[in-house]
Amino acid sequence: MDANLEEKYDIMDVSLLAGKIMLENGAETYRVEDTMMRIAQAFGIPESHSFVTPTGIMFSIETDEPTKTKLTRISRRTTDLYKVSAVNSISRRISAGELTTIQAYRELKELQTAPMFFSFMMQIFAAASASGCFVILLKGSWDNVLPAMIAGGLAYFIVLKVSDVVPTMFFSEFMAALAGGTLSYLFYRIGFGGDLDRIIVGALIPLVPGLLITNAVRDLMAGHFISGLAKGAEALLTALAIGSGIAVVMTFI
Repeated sequence: MDANLEEKYDIMDVSLLAGKIMLENGAETYRVEDTMMRIAQAFGIPESHSFVTPTGIMFSIETDEPTKTKLTRISRRTTDLYKVSAVNSISRRISAGELTTIQAYRELKELQTAPMFFSFMMQIFAAASASGCFVILLKGSWDNVLPAMIAGGLAYFIVLKVSDVVPTMFFSEFMAALAGGTLSYLFYRIGFGGDLDRIIVGALIPLVPGLLITNAVRDLMAGHFISGLAKGAEALLTALAIGSGIAVVMTFI
């Protein structure tokens, strides 16, 4: 294989890795495709094509050589918009000519293996804070804020831990809703909070797939119907898992 063709493969690797990081961390489908093609164009490949779904990326380049195509699988997705922003920053530096393919690939690899921008405890604290604030948005009284925060923090703790142990989709959301709903009811029974409905709703807010729903709508509006419908179905099943967890709690109280 000649050096020129090896360089084109490097460009494909950089583009695919950038797209994979973005898709794994919550980016929209059309943004992933646009970033990949812009990176290839910045490295001198004017004709490139990408096809992105929630579970895989296909990318090809058109050169004097026969068309080259690569595929990468997406097996795990989470939400870390810092990494999405970091990939966009690397892409802009590539377009400005500040990075070679080797430098860009190295930076992307470091970003891929880096831990989440926010620590585990910071995520729990943010989830608990969101739960308490949402009680106020629902015009609940202040005595419901603290129990909602504790139940919401526990629910988010469980969804993070269970998803690491049990890879089955939607099971972690079900268990988190079950635990959050149970704790909310126990608080209500002992008089720690006077409005069960608002405590439960506040506790479940961090579990709601808001970003997934937003991305599904944006992908549909951009014409990516397969990705949009797939993400919409995933959001619907996530909501169903959350509702099922609460339904179990409400059945036995």
